[in-house]
Amino acid sequence: MEICPFSYGRGVRIAYFLSAFANGNCPVSTISRIEARQILDSRGNPTVEVAVYLGKGVSRAVENVQSMLEPVVIGHDALDQRDVDERLIAADGTPNKEVAGANAILGVSMAVARAAATHQGIPLFHYLSEGGASMLPIPMMNILNGGSHADNNVDIQEFMVFPVGADTFSEALRMGTETFHHLKAVLKELSLNTAVGDEGGFAPDLRSNEEAIDVVLEAVDRAGYSAGSEIFLALDVAASELYDSDRDVYCLKSENRELNSADMIGLYGELVEKYPIVSIEDGLSEDDWEGWEQLQGAIGDRVQIVGDDLTVTNLARLQQAIDRSAMNAILIKLNQIGTVTETIDTITLAKENGMGAIVSHRSGETEDTTIADVSVATGVGQIKTGSASRTDRVCKYNQLLRIEEMLGSRAQFPGMEVLGHKAGG
Repeated sequence: MEICPFSYGRGVRIAYFLSAFANGNCPVSTISRIEARQILDSRGNPTVEVAVYLGKGVSRAVENVQSMLEPVVIGHDALDQRDVDERLIAADGTPNKEVAGANAILGVSMAVARAAATHQGIPLFHYLSEGGASMLPIPMMNILNGGSHADNNVDIQEFMVFPVGADTFSEALRMGTETFHHLKAVLKELSLNTAVGDEGGFAPDLRSNEEAIDVVLEAVDRAGYSAGSEIFLALDVAASELYDSDRDVYCLKSENRELNSADMIGLYGELVEKYPIVSIEDGLSEDDWEGWEQLQGAIGDRVQIVGDDLTVTNLARLQQAIDRSAMNAILIKLNQIGTVTETIDTITLAKENGMGAIVSHRSGETEDTTIADVSVATGVGQIKTGSASRTDRVCKYNQLLRIEEMLGSRAQFPGMEVLGHKAGG
């Protein structure tokens, strides 16, 4: 028997056992049994661990894996990922996987992929790419947290260093890590809090969102790197968290300001002119489609405009964003879409329409490293997986270091060309 563990966010941790039958009637990659249990993620929240003899979440997800999903995959070939995923989707029977839950379905889907890779004796990234993967992703390292990710007064949720100027992944990781440590020293000198938020970044109280950018740039400088040529900045505004739908305004509480969509777009334009910002995620509310179109039109030729809450890794919403030219890049969260096949299809659709794609973690994480393999297998060239602290974040970076080593001289590291600029190309 071969065992492959998997866990993802508030999803499912799975160990798939591939069963070989002596009579030869069944392929050696046949799924023979599934188990599920409840574990905890990095926030102490319940998540599902599924063992598929050949999942994460809560009790209901565990039950769904065993009662609803196991029967439809037992006896089928783990090497036929699309067939397995279609069976899982059909078992749920709803457009948004509301019955079984996307986390439970993803757990089974990813565990099947891992089991198949193990069965063939190759790494997961190699299996998913059919041997064609060679590009490592540029890490978006969230080193300063605000918004719902931290207990402070900073409005913008994530301030990320983005070492686009590195020559290799390992060099990019070093650049980001050194900046992270220098930021701690900068904050200490200012007598500011150096505790970390959910994703491992520092979470100090600051006078404004721009001050947050300033302290990050000071850390970049002290680390000996050039902002705007070696290290750039990326923001995750999480604007839906700032939006007051009753009054149609965005509330920047740290600055005592209230802005409409046009004001927010103007603010981003000013920030892009003043700072080396090359990527802005969720700059407006998830339902402000007209605002997104205007934001893309205003600065989308200079900056990556990333949809997360806007598109939720959903093919239909991605197609709508393409049709409306509302963004030029999509954040990919595997448990939002629910299967390996749909994840790859979503990335493919984005790429075919000139968009960038960023494989991403979740705020509540485990030490599973699957997204590292997926980022390489799909060749997206960008990954977002937190800061240089907390093992649930660092483990993804360590897996990418291993993959870089496995690839050896074949390993490639991208530059600005992987960022989205102008939807449709």
